[in-house]
Amino acid sequence: VLLNQTLVTEFLLLGVTDIQELNPILFVTVLAMYFVNVAGNGAILLIVISDPRLHSPMYFFLGNLACLDICFSTVTVPKILDNFFSTSKAISFLGCITQLYFFHLLGSTEALLLAVMAFDRFVAICRPLHYPSIMNGQVCIQVAISIWAIPFVHALVHSILTSQLNFCGSNQIHHFFCDVKPLLELACGNTELNRWLLNTFTGTFAIGLFFLTFLSYFYIITYLFLKTRSCSMLHKALSTCASHFMVVMIFYAPVLFIYINPDSGSSLEKDRIIAVMYTVVTPALNPLIYTLRNKEVRGALNRKLRILL
Repeated sequence: VLLNQTLVTEFLLLGVTDIQELNPILFVTVLAMYFVNVAGNGAILLIVISDPRLHSPMYFFLGNLACLDICFSTVTVPKILDNFFSTSKAISFLGCITQLYFFHLLGSTEALLLAVMAFDRFVAICRPLHYPSIMNGQVCIQVAISIWAIPFVHALVHSILTSQLNFCGSNQIHHFFCDVKPLLELACGNTELNRWLLNTFTGTFAIGLFFLTFLSYFYIITYLFLKTRSCSMLHKALSTCASHFMVVMIFYAPVLFIYINPDSGSSLEKDRIIAVMYTVVTPALNPLIYTLRNKEVRGALNRKLRILL
């Protein structure tokens, strides 16, 4: 049904850059970042599941983040690597819509997860006596299911509306994966509803979650300065929050720039460069910034390595 509504049966992904000489360097760089992502997040996921000492809400959500980062990169990176040396660079219409769906599904899920993780830290630091009852095991599982389920509708709306567009002209996508914004540049007919959803609905969703995440960290920092008397405890807590907030900023900065920025063809080249940040770089940095700096995680990882060796 979808293919009958368009004259285009496949798209051509033009890739990260138009400079062919850079492809070998970019291939090695992207492959290395993907390896770091899968190895780092895979190790975190393994030790969070296998080590009983890490069976707490904080590490439960960190395990979800690790799994999410692997999935998020896998949606785009294999196709990026293939296209560096491919002559066709083609992706089917259905494959393109499928990639768009999972990209928005996993991206929205990560935004929700970061907000929940910030709230978890807020409760743990600012309401320590109520923490066991607020963030009990049943609540954590229900929250995790909701985090993965809510974006289903968001991604489905974008996918269905984009698939209903008529593509009767060029099939060259000025990007390295299928996303709504570059596809709208190729569509014939009225795309106002799609653009409104992209700029208003997606923008409001991203800004709202960013505000809630920022608010949690703001309350944490304020609470620590007002209540904590020990300099060492204050330094430790601030260091942890700084690492967490760094991940939030690395994730949101490029996303907000692309989806809040007004649509224009001239910005597509800039969008490609920025999109590399949150599809390739950020998932690889998360285990280094967010988790591997954690003393308990490092200890669990060392114990696991000693057992294996």
